[in-house]
Amino acid sequence: MTRIDAKFAELNAAGKKAFVSYVMAGDPDYETSLEIVKGLPAAGVDIIELGLPFTDPMADGPTIQLAGQRALDGGMTLERTLDLATEFRRVDDTTPIVLMGYYNPIYSRGVDKFLIDAKLAGIDGLIVVDLPPEEDDELCIPAQKAGLNFVRLATPTTDDKRLPKVLQNTSGFVYYVSITGITGSAEAEATNVGPEVARIKSNTDLPVIVGFGINTPEKAENIASVADGAVVGSAIVSQIAEGQSVDDVLAFVKSLADGAHRA
Repeated sequence: MTRIDAKFAELNAAGKKAFVSYVMAGDPDYETSLEIVKGLPAAGVDIIELGLPFTDPMADGPTIQLAGQRALDGGMTLERTLDLATEFRRVDDTTPIVLMGYYNPIYSRGVDKFLIDAKLAGIDGLIVVDLPPEEDDELCIPAQKAGLNFVRLATPTTDDKRLPKVLQNTSGFVYYVSITGITGSAEAEATNVGPEVARIKSNTDLPVIVGFGINTPEKAENIASVADGAVVGSAIVSQIAEGQSVDDVLAFVKSLADGAHRA
C-alpha cells in the first residue's frame, strides 16, 4: 500500500473528500517553494502534486507555463525537484507526493535511475501527461513495479471505447480533467462533472479526483461533492506569481481545502 492508498483509506474511513494542491517545484525560488510545500499539510492538503518544470508544458495554460519558466530561470532541475521532496520528507513522512510533469526530463535521466531516485526522495506517484496508455512499457509498468502509483488523466473526450484503455494500468487515483483545453482556461461545473465521474467510477474502484477550472472554496466544495476530491493548481500558482507571502498563500490554500472538506 502506497501513501496515496493509505490516505484515501483514511479519508474514506472519516467520510471525507480529498483536497489535492498543485504547486510548481522551485517557484518563485527553491527556498520559498520548499517553505510553501512544507506548509501545505497543515493548510489541509491531503495530497501534494509537485510540478516538474519543463520547457514545453503543452497541457498547461499561461499561469503554469510561467511558473515553470520562473523555476527554470532560477536553476530548478529534476535533480533539485527531487532534493525538494527529500527535504519535505524530513518533516513529513505521511503526506503523499505525486510528481506531475512531462516525460522528457525523466527519459533524459534514464527511467531506471529516475525511479530509484524518486523512490528514495519519497515520491509516491507520477502523472506524466504526454505518455498515453499505448506507451505503458516506457514508464507506467516500471513505475508500478518500483512501488510508485501511476495516475492517469481522463477527460471529457475520453469516450466509453477509450476509457478501459486509460484505466488499464492506472493506480492511486484517476484524475478527471473537468474541461477540454489547458489548465486555467475555464471553470469546472459540478452539473457537467457529476455524470462523467459516475461513468468513470462504474469502470473502476479507484477514487476519481477532479481538477482544472477550480479556483474558489465554493467551487472546490461543489466539485468535491460529486467526486472523491478536488485538485487546485492555477489559482494557487497565481497567488505565488502575484508575490503573496507564504502565509497568505497557505491561508488561501486552507480556504480551498476547507471548501473541499465540507463536501
